[in-house]
Amino acid sequence: MPIVQPADARAFSEQAWEQDILPVLEEYIRIPNKSPGFEPGWRELGHMDRALALVEGWCRRQAIPGLRVEVVRLEQRSPVLLLEVPGTDPASPDTLLLYGHLDKQPETVGWREGLGPWTPVREGDKLFGRGAADDGYSAFASLTAIRLLQTQRLPHARCVVLIEAAEESGSTDLPAYLEHLAKRIGTPSLVVCLDSGCGNYDQLWSTTSLRGVVGGTLRVQVLEEGVHSGTASGIVPSSFRILRQLLSRIEDEGSGEIRVPELHVDIPGLRRAESTAAARVLGSGVASEFPWSGGTHATSEDPTELLLNKTWRPALAVTAADGLPAPGNAGNVLRPQTSLRLSVRIPPGVLPVVASGALKAALEREPPYGATVTFETGGGARGWEAPPLAPWLKDATETASQTFFGKPSVHWGEGGTIPFLSVLGEKFPGAQFLVTGVLGPHSNAHGPNEFLHVPTVKKLTCCIAEVIAAFPRHP
Repeated sequence: MPIVQPADARAFSEQAWEQDILPVLEEYIRIPNKSPGFEPGWRELGHMDRALALVEGWCRRQAIPGLRVEVVRLEQRSPVLLLEVPGTDPASPDTLLLYGHLDKQPETVGWREGLGPWTPVREGDKLFGRGAADDGYSAFASLTAIRLLQTQRLPHARCVVLIEAAEESGSTDLPAYLEHLAKRIGTPSLVVCLDSGCGNYDQLWSTTSLRGVVGGTLRVQVLEEGVHSGTASGIVPSSFRILRQLLSRIEDEGSGEIRVPELHVDIPGLRRAESTAAARVLGSGVASEFPWSGGTHATSEDPTELLLNKTWRPALAVTAADGLPAPGNAGNVLRPQTSLRLSVRIPPGVLPVVASGALKAALEREPPYGATVTFETGGGARGWEAPPLAPWLKDATETASQTFFGKPSVHWGEGGTIPFLSVLGEKFPGAQFLVTGVLGPHSNAHGPNEFLHVPTVKKLTCCIAEVIAAFPRHP
């Protein structure tokens, strides 16, 4: 049985979002507060401060007894918004931490006519614009869930809401703030992260793992300068052909399987079972969400294998190239060098430094034809795996999903990398984690036509309230 009163909760969330939150969120969309990693002049431009002031002002207007709202600034770092709500039982030691961020990805191209990154447009269930779903809604949902409980006079633990402003830049400032605010935050027993995805908009999704990532630039040079291809081809090996050989050392070009053993892990049985269950829910939707071209199809017909490929197996993407002129400007020249930017997703448990070292060794050893081969590593980020859900939290997520979505909850891994989860996991090793969000099919975070699915965020707010209500009651 749910702890919150479902009908009242739905009505409260509906009114809060439609009348109070969405108009503010539309103003937030209009602010081009790009993450510091994409906007070196963010301080001078002032967009981040505008977005922060907008969210801070809304938070200060919330009728939550004891609410403390503070913008915290460390020198030479992006700011954070810290919200503290006392628990209804002052004697309880429990603390619950809710996390979100308010910085945004760059504009990108390809927005359809009538839409744009800084132009809020409501079309039915969707609010288009950069950042509403990633992750502007998080502060609003967090405090609204707490207000919902208080309107129903339900007890809750002490809640701390931390909203950072550099997540899209890798959360580079977060460790310093966690250290600086350690006494204020305390030691949370539950961390709720509102910055993840959902496989559909029909139920509550919980992320249980994320892949890490390593990258680098692979460069092959065969000449000091380009020469006529009619003179050199057949004598001078093509730098591109050597690159093809080198890539085959680390990836099977037929299957996409990574051939470097150090980049693999044994997939835990629990995560296999979760992927199987998620695949039953999504079916062909695992692959059909992508904008396929022509007759292109997925790497497997088995949705479980596709989910495991996406979440627990390493994978290579070539994300950029240098040394190749545009086709319209290409002469008959055997080029002196070719460079490729490689991005390799790594499963949880693989250390980036180990993965980078293994890739470098495989690519640079015994270069074909004695060519100059270098792999310049470009850093990386660790993957993350949640601790197994405690029975109370698993029951709470299931109850919340059944109550407000009418379907079971789903627990699954995600293929992307969210560095802050590794940071929080290391900082609070004894905490339970509920990692969820509203980024579902076609919501297109980081890309054109990004949208917030409004009915989902209303239901998610109710679900978070149910989990917060269950939290201090667990054994």
